[in-house]
Amino acid sequence: MDIVIIYGHSLLASLALMTLVFAAARIKNRYDMIDIAWGLSCIVIVTTVFMASERTFNEFLSTLVLLLVFAWGFRLALHIYQRWSRTAHEDHRYADMRKKYAKKPGGVAVNMYLKVFVVQAVLAVVICTPAIIALSQGVADVSLLAWVGLIVWCVGFYFEAVGDYQLKQFIAKPDNKGRLMESGVWKYTRHPNYFGEITQWWGIYAVACAAAPALWWLSLIGPLTITILLVYISGVPLTERHFEGRKGWAEYKRRTSKLFPLPPKRSD
Repeated sequence: MDIVIIYGHSLLASLALMTLVFAAARIKNRYDMIDIAWGLSCIVIVTTVFMASERTFNEFLSTLVLLLVFAWGFRLALHIYQRWSRTAHEDHRYADMRKKYAKKPGGVAVNMYLKVFVVQAVLAVVICTPAIIALSQGVADVSLLAWVGLIVWCVGFYFEAVGDYQLKQFIAKPDNKGRLMESGVWKYTRHPNYFGEITQWWGIYAVACAAAPALWWLSLIGPLTITILLVYISGVPLTERHFEGRKGWAEYKRRTSKLFPLPPKRSD
């Protein structure tokens, strides 16, 4: 199927999901519900492409791409839902957006839908580009690059899943209230979850290149976008600003790698 049509189907599916989530968020009066939908939107996109495409290459690669996105998206959605359901208060990021958008033409609802929900629907399609290409344009058979991509994805999945689990266990203990998480994988990187998410998409990119080597340059849009977003715009910068001034943060920041896991620096 033509790549433009595939992208059109993907965008419609992503927008449909985000519109439903927006409606639910309005009912619940919690716009942070969109965080749950991030992983699910990618699942909806790859499922749409998988069902619409006529796969002309080894079935193993298309199934592998589908499973990798499913595993990443479902685990992330479940993790965020569990965290979201334990509190009755909206995430501070969205509370700040409410204040800002209340002063804009159209008010909170219109601005939140267009600038947050629709934008994330579009970003999901962009980030899913390697999976979309692998599922719709793939012509190659299994190669070493596909296995390398799987290994890279597994490394990323480990850091994101283990990092989230360790932080959840840490926060659950009352004695840790107000303290920083500095053990486990958090000893080697200040953001194991973001490192893991970025790494998983580079792994998916490698598998996509194995499936459709001629379109490696187009597939590159996906991992580059998620890397730029998490490292320079939303993930890491927002988290770092949130912890600035916290007791022990300066020392932890000096000792621990920002993103890529490295042995902690020794104290002077």
